[in-house]
Amino acid sequence: MKRFFACLLALMMTLSLVACGSSNDGDSGSQNSSEETGFTTAEDGKLIMSTNAAFPPYEMTDDNGNVIGIDADIAAAIAEKLGLELQIENMGFDAALLAVQEGKSDMVMAGVSVTKDRLAVMDFTDSYATGVQVVIVKEGSDVTLDNLDEKMIGTQRATTGYIYASDTPENGGYGEDHVIAYDDGAIAIQALLNGQVDCVIIDNSPAQEYVHANPGLTILETPWVEEDYAIGLNKGNTAFNEAVNTALNELIANGTVQSIIDSYITAE
Repeated sequence: MKRFFACLLALMMTLSLVACGSSNDGDSGSQNSSEETGFTTAEDGKLIMSTNAAFPPYEMTDDNGNVIGIDADIAAAIAEKLGLELQIENMGFDAALLAVQEGKSDMVMAGVSVTKDRLAVMDFTDSYATGVQVVIVKEGSDVTLDNLDEKMIGTQRATTGYIYASDTPENGGYGEDHVIAYDDGAIAIQALLNGQVDCVIIDNSPAQEYVHANPGLTILETPWVEEDYAIGLNKGNTAFNEAVNTALNELIANGTVQSIIDSYITAE
């Protein structure tokens, strides 16, 4: 299954920045057209990022309700490079993906990985981080990677964890009957604690947070799957998408992105 995902991800990343014509035609009244920069944004002078702030340490909220985390800091650095004011809008994960597709936000960052279905409705930058999805179980559980097809699995709704796990066995999944989707990871973890599911599939970074906060839970030693995170963009807004990707790669090259990641995720 891992080999299948690796090949699929390689193909998707090759196609990720193919432009298909502007999706903003005929809606210039709601767009910012800048002669100086040559690109448009959803609102004049702003970089609007949609996210689901329930994915620590990539995005979460502080005591004042502000969105913080790896993605928020990277977005702030991109906004500075583009000369724009960052505005972060927190919503459900699937709503965050839809917002950028509809042009209500300029980009979506929420630990988003590239899939074939997502490539059909949005563009993506190059990858800026690698995500490792793992399986959380109760201590002493008999759940293993080899018997997941016999278990009830909890995931977050609309994530690749749900997409991959709920796929048919022929495609490397376990079938929809074995997967329950929850609004966010915290609810999925509560379902595990309550015995409603046998395990939870989620990214390793938030998994570490959830296990630390809930004694009696543990993570299976072998990762479930690895994937790359990228920024989702409105499909066909070519000049803007190229500007964001260029800014992102400059931040990767000068070490800013890695410095931000290291400030949230320490080496074990």
